[in-house]
Amino acid sequence: MAPSGSRSIKRSCQTVLYWIPVIFITLIVAWSYYAYVVQLCIESIDNIGQKIVYLLAYHVVFILFTWTYWQTIFTKPMNPLKEFHLSYSDKELLEREDRGESQQEILRRIAKDLPIYTRTMSGAIRFCDRCQLVKPDRCHHCSVCDKCILKMDHHCPWVNNCVGFSNYKFFMLFLAYSLLYCIFITATDLQYFIKFWTAEGRTHDRLLEYLNGLPDTQAKFHIMFLFFAASMFSVSLASLFVYHCWLVCKNRSTLEAVRAPAFRHGADKNGFSLGLSKNFRQVFGDEMRYWPFPVYSSLGDGCSFPTCLVNQDPEQPSSPGHNPPPNKTVVGESHQFPAKPLRESQSRLLNSAPSWTENGGAEDKARRGTSNPAMAIENET
Repeated sequence: MAPSGSRSIKRSCQTVLYWIPVIFITLIVAWSYYAYVVQLCIESIDNIGQKIVYLLAYHVVFILFTWTYWQTIFTKPMNPLKEFHLSYSDKELLEREDRGESQQEILRRIAKDLPIYTRTMSGAIRFCDRCQLVKPDRCHHCSVCDKCILKMDHHCPWVNNCVGFSNYKFFMLFLAYSLLYCIFITATDLQYFIKFWTAEGRTHDRLLEYLNGLPDTQAKFHIMFLFFAASMFSVSLASLFVYHCWLVCKNRSTLEAVRAPAFRHGADKNGFSLGLSKNFRQVFGDEMRYWPFPVYSSLGDGCSFPTCLVNQDPEQPSSPGHNPPPNKTVVGESHQFPAKPLRESQSRLLNSAPSWTENGGAEDKARRGTSNPAMAIENET
């Protein structure tokens, strides 16, 4: 009982510590709301029309910013489907084998009917010993969450959550709206910052400030510090947002940017890239009305992704350039990916040939083709 109790206390302490960055950001945002709405707009701006315009625009950006932040925090990361988990008999069989090659034979047999194309750098099947499952493509184990996360990008302490397949769109919108929030505050606060800053440098204004009393001094402090905070956050958010925009355009995660995914033919940093437009739609969906809002619209199921294979993978049932038999799915009759049928617009995205712009000449392009066994595409490669 004692070891179990100590582990429970340790987990509780870790949970509290993990929420500290989120609480810090929440307090900063709450203070910025008070400083901008009360101290700047209500107390410092005299023009009624300007005050109304500033407040309306601010609240639109503020609502979108807080909405995306909320969704990024509280959207649970998706985990691999049960088809990727080892059965009880497979676990026993794997445990009885001492040699790595024998274990790999077992894993290759299990993975044969799964939509898996990536390997370890040594060419082995990607297996999570902790979760006891064969890892889907782009799936990684998070040491903080202690789970395998589909299309894991990174674990973000500022949202106390893993950023992956289920909430990557929300994270991108959070970066965009938080950057817009800071830029808007910086732009509208600039003239009052300059006014109060120059006033601080004159002895006569210092005397007037002293005579005017504490409320005026308090407003100046909030407005000036608000400008500094928004400016600094704008710089850091801009660099992070631009970096993730680049990742979306290349169809890479942060982990894949650090280490290129490995296929049977070797590491390929552009292995999942389908061209700029299709890469963007894979994250944001193909219905434009959903793009600006943190509602789920990403394409796919997170367990498999369209990929451009240079060489044929002999362990997979389909072969590039040939359609699968009409009465069989790509991943076998016992595995249907995804569980829900794709919309027509999704099928168009995943069926159409990828437009490669990163590398390769005409011959290389001709040899490349999209392959997504999990989507059961008609023109499967």
